[in-house]
Amino acid sequence: MNSPFFWLGISILLVAISLMALLTVAILVLQELARAARSAEKLFDTLNRELPTTLHDLRLTSKELSELSEEVSGGVQSARSVAQQVDQSLLATKAQAQKAQVTTRSLLAGAIAAFRVLSTPHRRSPNRRRRHPPTPPIAKNSAYSKPSSTQIDLNKAQLKQPDLSTQDAATEANSSLMSE
Repeated sequence: MNSPFFWLGISILLVAISLMALLTVAILVLQELARAARSAEKLFDTLNRELPTTLHDLRLTSKELSELSEEVSGGVQSARSVAQQVDQSLLATKAQAQKAQVTTRSLLAGAIAAFRVLSTPHRRSPNRRRRHPPTPPIAKNSAYSKPSSTQIDLNKAQLKQPDLSTQDAATEANSSLMSE
């Protein structure tokens, strides 16, 4: 059994078995590759048919999105300007309301002072000096004339006025409003 032909035959047999196994595996691999190639070909055909329309739709969608974002940013800008205008209007309204409140308080204080002046009897305060109406200057060249009856009536009416001035009455009314 040491013959070289025997070993040559066994080596050829082993090489033939190895080649047969290799060929079998190669055939199976080639069949799978053919199946994958057919599947890839179908995929490429589908892509060739569907991809251009999909890309076109994607382009349109991106354009629409950019237009929408521009409109939204414009809307945000207009909303911001409207909010600023409303804010300015509120500030102006607040200022007007404060002015109206001051005016109303002043009017109320004046009305209260007038009511107090008109409703209180004439009392002379010992601390107050009586105010006299101004006397008209006498002309140097003219002779002194007797005052007319209307001038006397006016002087009497001025003397009968209450001691409180309008400003004093308003001050008293404001102080009474503040204390309430």
